[in-house]
Amino acid sequence: MSIKRSSFLRGTVLGFSAALMLAACGGTTPDTADTEADPAAEETAAGEAGGTLTVATEPAFPPFEFQAENGELEGFDIDLMTAIGETAGLEVEFESLPFDGIIPALQAGTVDAAISGMTITEERLQTVDFSRPYIKAGLAIAVAEENSEVAGLDDLADKRIAVQIGTTGADQAAEVPGAEISTFDSAPLALQELANGNVDAVINDAPVTLDAIESGNISGLKVVGELITTEFYGIALPKGSENVEVVNDALMTMMEDGTYAEIYQKWFGEEPPELPESAF
Repeated sequence: MSIKRSSFLRGTVLGFSAALMLAACGGTTPDTADTEADPAAEETAAGEAGGTLTVATEPAFPPFEFQAENGELEGFDIDLMTAIGETAGLEVEFESLPFDGIIPALQAGTVDAAISGMTITEERLQTVDFSRPYIKAGLAIAVAEENSEVAGLDDLADKRIAVQIGTTGADQAAEVPGAEISTFDSAPLALQELANGNVDAVINDAPVTLDAIESGNISGLKVVGELITTEFYGIALPKGSENVEVVNDALMTMMEDGTYAEIYQKWFGEEPPELPESAF
């Protein structure tokens, strides 16, 4: 059984909810030399005035995030996060990072948030917080078009599998008995390894794999079997960040005023389905 991108998307993604806010630091001018600024007052004033949100992304995951020929970042996630910022009155600045470096950056506080086709998992929730789900996805198996041996996960035992490092696809591949795993910095590199005949399969997020195949960016591949998993993408933020509520508020506003549906239509060509408020 082969999965087509249109039928997959029809059964998967939706929009969400939220309003975004960042408390920036700002000084106050004291009335006298020995008057100290009230930190709480500064935070409130800064939040009301808006600020800048630094958002990490790994731009090699089309159609969610990728670098256009002119060097600009494009994709569903990029448009969505930009719209969240506009809704919340914040300026969004993107910072490109390797996917496996995003969570460490959030933990270190060098970025304020991350949007990069990141699945909400219980393991990741131990170290970062997430917004409510904004996309429903799942893992799929890609093989060469002429491959008739692999029809599902059980057929990958003792096979060569390519994955993107740090992803749920890599986690799933690690559970396949006897599999020889090759890891790559991005999903397109893993898929190209398959197209070159150096591995037997790729386990990767279905929307990205289907986009690569149907756009013609990588030829000679097909998706087989049913989806291995059902997953939800979320916007990741540092543990305990007050911006979780802000992002969710902005997303809700966008869902209600049609902004989310407009962005979804632009990238997937159809109306978004509904999503749960929580991934679990």
